[in-house]
Amino acid sequence: MADKQVSLPAKLINGGIAGLIGVTCVFPIDLAKTRLQNQQNGSRLYSSLSDCLLKTIRSDGYFGMYRGAAVNLTLVTPEKAIKLAANDFFREMLSRDG
Repeated sequence: MADKQVSLPAKLINGGIAGLIGVTCVFPIDLAKTRLQNQQNGSRLYSSLSDCLLKTIRSDGYFGMYRGAAVNLTLVTPEKAIKLAANDFFREMLSRDG
């Protein structure tokens, strides 16, 4: 396979997209985890992770599971873009002969 160079802006864009997808997939589970952790011992609203997700969908709709995700998306997107581009850059630099 021929070594094809990918430009730095393309690496940053790909990393940002990966960050967006990651947050989008994980955020509902993180939301449910936080809600379960914030329950008071006497008044438990949720019995399990799936119960919390189902009740959230019923009360707030599907997009209710993403309420507050904008902050995570804003912070994670540039962080992942830089991290993945730097990882690729340093892997390339350190794997060269000599």
